[in-house]
Amino acid sequence: MLKGYVVVDLEMTGLHARTDRILEIGAVKIKEGKQENFHRMVNPRMEISKEVTELTGITNDMVKDGCEPEQAAAEFRDFAEGFPLVGHNLIFDYSFLKQCLVNHGGTFEKDGIDTLKLARKFLPEAEKKTLDYLCAYLQIERSRNHRALEDAGATNLLFQYLKEQFESQEPEAFWPKPLLYKVKKQGPASARQKKYLKELADWHKIDLNVELDSLTRNEASRITDKILRAYGKSSGVREGRL
Repeated sequence: MLKGYVVVDLEMTGLHARTDRILEIGAVKIKEGKQENFHRMVNPRMEISKEVTELTGITNDMVKDGCEPEQAAAEFRDFAEGFPLVGHNLIFDYSFLKQCLVNHGGTFEKDGIDTLKLARKFLPEAEKKTLDYLCAYLQIERSRNHRALEDAGATNLLFQYLKEQFESQEPEAFWPKPLLYKVKKQGPASARQKKYLKELADWHKIDLNVELDSLTRNEASRITDKILRAYGKSSGVREGRL
């Protein structure tokens, strides 16, 4: 039987841990029947897209004074120390946390329980298995959708429901299991990469909407390639890839 656990949810700028960034971390720690909350707004050092703002309600003004991503991730790691994680599609949130920590020289290895997998197993009659749908299906109240702390709280209620209804049938389904996600440290963009990217943006009059000093090598290469595909090579800009 679990003596405690931490339910976590993140909001991000996109869907890919290697190229997108954390905006918000929310978590609920359950220990001996008591609840402790964790919440951090994170400054991604880039503009938040209109689509993300429409989905989450998170604006650029809301994160401008937020934590650095590595600080927020490290503080969450400390908050969750000694407890398994619980989340809805947990590997997705875990991948962002682990990538962020590894990029800054840290580590993050955890066991966890995924409520999405539990819902697929025990609620086959539910038409969809998204958190939004399951909360409506099970009449779990939420004050806001797609905000990290509120979604962590809703996921906790979903987890408690699933445990109460189905744990006695198949206890091992509720045992924490190692979260397996391989990451490779992404170093910062080189001075040459940043110079070339800035010159490309200036030449084509493009607003990059990201702080150049916050870019990893992969991010700088991805943005550069996107500009080159859209505009082609520019005779007035000397290429810089290293």
